[in-house]
Amino acid sequence: MAVPTSTSTKNSKLKTANLGFPRMGRERELKFALEGYWSGKSSADDLLSVAKTLRAEHWRLQKTAGIDFIPSNDFSSYDQVLDTLVMVGATPERFGTGPVTLDRYFAMARNSREQTAMEMTKWFDTNYHYLVPEWSAGIPFKVDTAKLLGELREARALGIETRPVLIGPLTLLLLGKGVDGFDPLALLPNVIAAYEDVLAQLHAEKVEWVQIDEPILATDLREGAADAFRTAYAALTKTPIRLMLTTYFDAIGDNLSLAVELGTAGIHIDAVRAPEQLTSVAAALKPTQLLSVGVVEGRNIWLTDFSYASSLLSAAVAALGEDRVIVAPSSSLLHVPHDLRSETKLPARLRGWLRFAEEKLAEIAALGSADADAATANAAAIADRAAAETTVNPAVRLQLGLLNSSDFARASVYADRTPIQRAELGLPLFPTTTIGSFPQTAEVRKHRAAHKHGHETTEVYEAFLRTSIEDCIRQQESIGLDVLVHGEFERNDMVEYFAEFLDGFAFTENGWVQSYGSRCVKPPVIYGDVARPKSMTVKWTEYARSLTSRPMKGMLTGPITILQWSFVRNDIPRKATAWQIGLALRDEVRDLEAAGIRVIQVDEPALREGLPLRRANWDVYLDWAVKAFKLATSSVGNGTQIHTHMCYCEFDDILPAIAALDADVISMETARSQMELLEAFRAHGYPNEIGPGVYDIHSPRVPDTAEMKKLLDLALQVLKPEQIWVNPDCGLKTRGWPETVEALTNMCQAASQLRASSAA
Repeated sequence: MAVPTSTSTKNSKLKTANLGFPRMGRERELKFALEGYWSGKSSADDLLSVAKTLRAEHWRLQKTAGIDFIPSNDFSSYDQVLDTLVMVGATPERFGTGPVTLDRYFAMARNSREQTAMEMTKWFDTNYHYLVPEWSAGIPFKVDTAKLLGELREARALGIETRPVLIGPLTLLLLGKGVDGFDPLALLPNVIAAYEDVLAQLHAEKVEWVQIDEPILATDLREGAADAFRTAYAALTKTPIRLMLTTYFDAIGDNLSLAVELGTAGIHIDAVRAPEQLTSVAAALKPTQLLSVGVVEGRNIWLTDFSYASSLLSAAVAALGEDRVIVAPSSSLLHVPHDLRSETKLPARLRGWLRFAEEKLAEIAALGSADADAATANAAAIADRAAAETTVNPAVRLQLGLLNSSDFARASVYADRTPIQRAELGLPLFPTTTIGSFPQTAEVRKHRAAHKHGHETTEVYEAFLRTSIEDCIRQQESIGLDVLVHGEFERNDMVEYFAEFLDGFAFTENGWVQSYGSRCVKPPVIYGDVARPKSMTVKWTEYARSLTSRPMKGMLTGPITILQWSFVRNDIPRKATAWQIGLALRDEVRDLEAAGIRVIQVDEPALREGLPLRRANWDVYLDWAVKAFKLATSSVGNGTQIHTHMCYCEFDDILPAIAALDADVISMETARSQMELLEAFRAHGYPNEIGPGVYDIHSPRVPDTAEMKKLLDLALQVLKPEQIWVNPDCGLKTRGWPETVEALTNMCQAASQLRASSAA
């Protein structure tokens, strides 16, 4: 990757900006406030008070760090897309009309007695989930700026001037879905009018700058989108507010001339993901336009290479002048943890290579001021990381070098495998199973924490696990499930659990990142080559198998999901790390099979998430990502059935890659979308077996047998009976036992009714 050159070697003071800050709080205060409110243990006022306190803390942190453009309206009690729908008055018609109350807001996100929640999917190629807008002709578009203006005024009351953040109108429209085939762009005039109203109200508040996020410009735009952009911004730029058009996660690419033509006062680019675009963007800007250069990684936790970042900034200054260049993170810092202060157990050397949100603010400020002392310290840390021998495992690198085509393919094709599997497993038509985890009750969490912190002996803890597993097996047998799981009571997280067994990983104490709503994840840190010193899952899966005559399913997390849901090292290609994980999982799969486990599920919910934003880059990624999965799963015999699970993403456009995984069974989320996804599988002619989720586990709502049967009847319209498995749409760890038993009982009854009608 070429580094832009410049005769300048040092920047004077440049303006600095932040694009967004983590919402949860240093101690996840927002998470606990939300869950307290949802459970009825605290009031709405309690929740709102916590939220207000966090916003104030975050604004002060950014002000103290020396950030010039501090965002407001980046805070959300659930999701910024939902907030934007409320702001422009475009919430789905099925949830009612009029001002959106707090309870109605959460009903849209989390289900209610009357309605299933809005669909969730991944925010571009991140692990953050947004709520998908539902576009229909009757949306009223009645603007509500209470949150937007309220937070602006909160910050001003603290003496802090902010730059409000808005999701742009075209990103909002194009990330949604039309109801019954409705074209979202048909609503463009309504959306433009709503945004004009919002900007007019901000202008009345004497707001000078607004950050308007249009990350859709880093993708391949659909037909009609470019003209829609021109129409929208011709109207929006008439408001006397300076708009910072913000793109991230990839290069603007062939949308550059369009982006410049829109006439906003500035453009932000991601110069971490796509530094090569700097020269062309700087050259294309109009003489009055500013350039915000994202040189500090907003998506990962490694320290910034100041030498390289400074070279980018120097090139920008040489092309545009200091007054037109702003230093910023590549994207919002929503995707990284809050700060490093509480990380007392990380190896000191590794900790010196990491930067969380607060530390990234300091990096932005130091780059903006060309701080010589900070640059010297940064150079020393960069050199220390490069010299570290602990990041290389020669044996793993040798294994990678010896791989050949046979390592990436099953011994026989699916058509030859499936009769063997059906005969050996003895399963009925429409077999029932779950995705893996069962309720992680307070008691489970208490025992696990006590053991982790040395307050409970291994003997006591493992006795508890054996009891929990046996109870879970008996419950599944009583419910009538066909393929059982052990419940995963020993697992804290579907990625972190495996990472704890693997070399090359480190773990934070408080490195929490929001995934959706109050759901936070604590991604492990991949700092070195990955290897599996010992078995990870065989002990408890084999024990569970010994308790039942029914098939027991081994549960693993796939290589791409472990990669995507970790903070991945950035000093070697991601492909190399993915294949290292694939090798480690291959050893585990072999050991499970040797222990008599004939159904093994390797979950890959993040396969679609890792897809590059530009189609031109898809084939390369999908080739090595699919091979990582096949490397992990292809060594088993024909009688061993490989499952995989995917959820909350758009599969239609990668179905050839999903088919190439060659999993015997794929399960997925389809309950919220009413089996809509299956049509794509039918059109593609997908030959293998599919478990479409028949109920949404992200809600305490328990659908009855008739509702699940109706979904399965829809599935039968596009799939053959022998293709269909019956399962929930995701794992059950967040649910309670009573609702879980009731829902699974209804599910098994629906499968039984389907078998009866099929036999008739």
